[in-house]
Amino acid sequence: MTAIEAQAVSGKGGGPDERYLVPALIRGLRILSTLSRENSMLTLSEVAASLGTTRSSAYRLLYTLEHLGFVEYDARSKNYALGPQVLALGYGYLASRDIIDVAMQHLIRLRDRTGWSAHLGELHGRDVVYVARVATRRSIASVVHVGTRLPAHATTMGRILLSSLSDQEIRELYNQDLSRSFNLSPYSDLAELLKQIAVDRAEGIVVQSSGYEPGVASVAAPIHDVSGRIVAAVNVSAVALLANEVELNGPLKAEVMAAAAAISRDLGQQADPVQTVGEESLQHGRRSAG
Repeated sequence: MTAIEAQAVSGKGGGPDERYLVPALIRGLRILSTLSRENSMLTLSEVAASLGTTRSSAYRLLYTLEHLGFVEYDARSKNYALGPQVLALGYGYLASRDIIDVAMQHLIRLRDRTGWSAHLGELHGRDVVYVARVATRRSIASVVHVGTRLPAHATTMGRILLSSLSDQEIRELYNQDLSRSFNLSPYSDLAELLKQIAVDRAEGIVVQSSGYEPGVASVAAPIHDVSGRIVAAVNVSAVALLANEVELNGPLKAEVMAAAAAISRDLGQQADPVQTVGEESLQHGRRSAG
């Protein structure tokens, strides 16, 4: 039993009243915690030893957990491992987390590290909607308020979000109402936009200077949820005259990629090569700056 568990059961140190604690439930959760360690598979004897209880008591706990789907038993190896119901609980927990609450601390850190405004955006139809903003402390800045809708095809966050869609989905998105014409500037037509989105999809990052809004430079990266799906984007917006191409494609790009990777991890996404590259680029940028 850990120090925290002992404290809780004893009711000491401001812990809960032991009269309302269920020791069997505590032991059952300890089994799940032990099995949750990477590649952890335990025999009945090992589970009993970890609990400091008898084999018969440990068996009843494991039998109950197996019946509920939280534990699986391999008859060949006589080992117990976590069951699929644990994953369902994990998904439920992650789905309940508000992405804005998860991202805010990282947006603040991104603003502080870059000196520029940091934003969080989501795709709504053909628009990117700004759902969170941490403003720069500089006197000169581009002002975009929470709730602002901008054309996805013309903005960095919008292009990153569009890159999560298939070409067919993008065609349907822009052709669903043929009675209207859409301004695809700076692209001549939808085919040219699809070529750009293919590049964005491959690179996993969008850097743009004086694009949709003259005089504004921006860098955006995708945010993934636990399933790997792109659910939002993060960016920094800078004054183009004060952020040259070297800075945009160096330190700013690395910081944005690192922030996107950190938010994705907090949403349950496992590290992937793109995130690893972003973090390595950030470390390289920091060493170069030093």
